[in-house]
Parts: sequence; structure tokens; C-alpha cells
Amino acid sequence: MAGTTPTHPGRPTHRALLVVDVQPTFCEGGALGVEGGNAVAEAIAAYAAENRGLYDLVVTTQDWHIDPGAHFSDAPDFIDTWPPHGVAGSAEAELHPALAGLRPDASVKKGEYAAAYSGFEAVDAEGRSLAALLDAGQVTDVDVVGIAESHCVKATTLDALTLGLRARVLTDLTVPVSPEQGLEARAAMAAAGAELVASQDA
Repeated sequence: MAGTTPTHPGRPTHRALLVVDVQPTFCEGGALGVEGGNAVAEAIAAYAAENRGLYDLVVTTQDWHIDPGAHFSDAPDFIDTWPPHGVAGSAEAELHPALAGLRPDASVKKGEYAAAYSGFEAVDAEGRSLAALLDAGQVTDVDVVGIAESHCVKATTLDALTLGLRARVLTDLTVPVSPEQGLEARAAMAAAGAELVASQDA
């Protein structure tokens, strides 16, 4: 990628697109469907197809729950406990069909035996963490998209910043559980140093 990072003068910028939890389980008709999820999945697919050349890496994350303990509940509070979702091996846990042509460079899964919101808690099939994959690709900057903005997108973005990466959230390529939670998430991400931009301005 052209350019250098301001925090590392002379170090080339390498940018990754992180596609967070774009799965049917989080879209309309899914166990934890978010209004607008299917439209966001389609929009992410179109954006990635048109802008693949902007990215050194494209990485997908997935909730992939086997037995996540108290994360699942028959009487969920929708804060710390949730109905079963993203069940490993189910069609709902696979990547959204809109992403069939995405061809990610890496795919990581999280939450097998515990709650996991951030993509940085996920590993690939060889056990490599998202942080390790980005480090191997010399990634300096990430663009974060996906579902839900108020939960896993926020957690992934905050962890990226904590690791010293520059992070942008493409605001039209993510959707929150509710408008109120979306506002709170954007405020938290901006306060931590994330840039919030529309995809056409990225």
C-alpha cells in the first residue's frame, strides 16, 4: 500500500479489511437477527469486490460456538447472556451467502467454549490468532465492517487500537443491535481513536 504511518515514519502502510461476524445467525431470520443485517452483508460484498486492491489482507471472523457455557441461556438478558446462536457446524454459523465470492485471505473463528466478542479472540484452522496473522502481513491499519456494530465490531475495533493498529470503521457497512447502542458504540470507538468514515470516503 502507498503511504506511511504517522506513528512509524518511513514504515509502509499495509491495510487489512476485517469482516466481522457477517453470518446468517446475526441477520434477519437468524437466532440473533439484526435489522439491516442482510443489506449490510450485500453491501460489504459489493464494496470488497470493488475495492479489493486497497487491501493487503481480507480477514473474516465468525462466532463458532460449541459449548460457550453461560454465554448461552434459556432466559437470556441480552447483555451477558444470549439465546443459542452461531452454533458450530450449523448453516447459520457459516459466512453469509452474500460473501460467497469474497475469497478472504484468512478466516478466524471465536467463542467455541466461552463468550467472545472481539475478532482478536479468534484463531484460524491452524490456531493462529488474528493478531498473529496481521503481524505476519505487516499490517498497520485496519478497516472494520460487519455485525453488530454495537458488540463485536466495537470490541474488535477497540482491541485493534489497543494493539497499536490504526482503525477505521466504515459506518455504512455495519449495523448495531439498536440505534441507541449504535450511538454509544460510535462514541466509544471515536474516543479510543478510531476513525468513523463512510465507505465511499475510505
